[in-house]
Amino acid sequence: MKEPYIACDNEQQHACLTRQLTLSNDIDEVPQLSIFIDEVCESVGIDMSLTMSLNLAIEEAVVNVMSYAYPPGTKGDVNIEVHTTDSHIAFTIKDNGIPFDPTTTDAVDTSLPAEERPIGGLGIHLVRQIMDSINYERVGGTNILTLQKKL
Repeated sequence: MKEPYIACDNEQQHACLTRQLTLSNDIDEVPQLSIFIDEVCESVGIDMSLTMSLNLAIEEAVVNVMSYAYPPGTKGDVNIEVHTTDSHIAFTIKDNGIPFDPTTTDAVDTSLPAEERPIGGLGIHLVRQIMDSINYERVGGTNILTLQKKL
């Protein structure tokens, strides 16, 4: 089973960064997520192009949690943790909502015209295209989605 974050050894200790953000399952809080990701990426020297891609992938994953993890009208938290080393950045998204493993969804057939594709799934497709690894686990009533990117 994969670790939910990248552990830093003593040689890399200076390059490690760990930050956390907790949002409610309210789409109006998404701008805070973008600021959070921008600040983390800037502090570890990630270029603007990759920062924008990471923002897109993480926002897509978090908005899916905000939209579907909790029953309508139910308040819940979405916790986002980021861990970096010289070579990787990992985002761990946790919620206590309805179990959902996005790694088991079928790949989207992008060769079909848009009007022939089933609704949904493009966000997960986008995350798969941007990130290098995606891991899901359900531990003690918590959904844990870990997205990693090599730097």
